[in-house]
Amino acid sequence: MRRLLVQLAAVGEQPAGSLVDGVQRVHTISQPSVSQHLRVLRDAGVLTVRAEGTRRYYALDPDAVGAAQQWLTALLDPLAGLANPLDALATEVARGKREARRTDGGTTASEAAASDDQATA
Repeated sequence: MRRLLVQLAAVGEQPAGSLVDGVQRVHTISQPSVSQHLRVLRDAGVLTVRAEGTRRYYALDPDAVGAAQQWLTALLDPLAGLANPLDALATEVARGKREARRTDGGTTASEAAASDDQATA
């Protein structure tokens, strides 16, 4: 229901009555029920409303569309926010090599960490 309202509003600013008619062509629903769905979408920031006399005009909020696009992009590519996604991998590889050198030198990683702690104290 709300998805249909968003699709109808995406065409451009629409009076509430046109949105109700569009929804009622597809679903059996009362005008007050459609108005309730419009209010939820407005409260969520998905739709904007403009009053002109006794009429209310609804439109898709472009900021909401941009936020939704960013959110969906982050879902599809969770590493997109990183400048270089392999930086973290390089850090972990270096950490592993450092641990291996400490272990090969006769001390375990926990012993090396303990001696580091004593040296700084």
